[in-house]
Amino acid sequence: MKYIKYLFITAIVLLVLWIDLPRPIPIKFNAFGRDVNTRIPTLAFNFQVGDRIVRKEFKTQLGLDLKGGSHLVFEADTSSVSQADLEDALASSRDIIERRVNLFGVSEPVVRTVQSGNVYRIEVDLPGVTDIAQASSLIGQTAQLHFKEKGEESGEEATESAGLAFLDLKQETGLTGKDVTKATVVFDPQTGQPQVQLDFTKEGAQKFAEITRRNVGELVGIYLDEMLISAPVVQQEIRDGNAVISGSFRVEDAKQLATAINSGALPLPIKLVEQRSVGPTLGAIEVERSVIAGIAGLTMVMIFMIAYYGRLGVIACIGLLIYGFISFAIFRAIPIVLTLPGIAGFLLSIGMAVDSNILIFERIKDEQRKGKSFDSAIRIGFGRAIDAIKDANVTTLLVAFILFNPLNWEFLPQFGLVRGFALTLAIGVATSLFTGVVITKRLIKTFYTYK
Repeated sequence: MKYIKYLFITAIVLLVLWIDLPRPIPIKFNAFGRDVNTRIPTLAFNFQVGDRIVRKEFKTQLGLDLKGGSHLVFEADTSSVSQADLEDALASSRDIIERRVNLFGVSEPVVRTVQSGNVYRIEVDLPGVTDIAQASSLIGQTAQLHFKEKGEESGEEATESAGLAFLDLKQETGLTGKDVTKATVVFDPQTGQPQVQLDFTKEGAQKFAEITRRNVGELVGIYLDEMLISAPVVQQEIRDGNAVISGSFRVEDAKQLATAINSGALPLPIKLVEQRSVGPTLGAIEVERSVIAGIAGLTMVMIFMIAYYGRLGVIACIGLLIYGFISFAIFRAIPIVLTLPGIAGFLLSIGMAVDSNILIFERIKDEQRKGKSFDSAIRIGFGRAIDAIKDANVTTLLVAFILFNPLNWEFLPQFGLVRGFALTLAIGVATSLFTGVVITKRLIKTFYTYK
């Protein structure tokens, strides 16, 4: 069992290092008179979601302040929207644009509405995107509502897990947004949850009746902009031409969805009025200085730990390096767009990681002062330090949650840079909790060989 644990840890370390690999590494050497010329490739793989093949690559995503990208400004035509519905229409347009540019392959775009007098504009910043024409074309395209079913060809390959049954929805039904006459927000009479009711044309009602007739007991997927928004199970044939999109909607979400479906496009007509490529908002010198400052700070921390704690300090430094590799692998795997505030959050979490080790080591020293053997001091020290470590880390994670504001509460920050800081801080703290307790303890067991 002991060796299995070490093999498992070794496999995890190798996977993390492979994810962190910035570029393929060439390997050239001569063995037994034969030339070996190969390379270690960067990690990437393909997987299928529905009828789409998605390629997963592990790359470091840099934000607009570090790498630059594209800046697009769209002017919204509000003449056809009443003043009462204007705010909802602008919010819906902003959310749809953000969803589209994420499908384009952009992580954490900055999409915001700007008002100047009676002129309403939507500004879009796309980190790392250089093809402005393709991005602007994608943003302004028509929203496509369509329905999919499993189809006969998916029968033998049907997903065994019911939770993943939507992956089998590959067959187009021919029913699209053109067959919808109206979308309205209604409320479930039993649960009170908001829903979106669809009213079809006469031809659309016939299509929908046929779809529900042949899919009784099966899922039918409802997609908007190639994103699955609902996959209800058909209970019976529906002949009256009414369908309901249900889900974990807030009232605002249901309103925005109904607005997007009713328009058949973006809720507000928009036109591109400005486009330009932008360089990093931070100069190369400032970025270089930030990196140097981070390396210098980390080096000073490691020197202090080794000087004050000796061998335990060396173990803490090894754990700190492992923590850095794991955190960076998580950043590349999600991926997380690294901005300067995000890097600051990561560096702050390094302090939290060191803090965990200091708490553990001081507890160990306290037990040794009481005359306990080293083995006993380590066991008791870890046990007594873990509560303080968990409390400190949970408090920091709570602050990160508030700053990230995943529920978009209006009385909390909603800025992308603040969220980037909060996200990297949260990942760093969670990782430091793992490395500070699990990895450090395993390293001490290895180097001090206590049972």
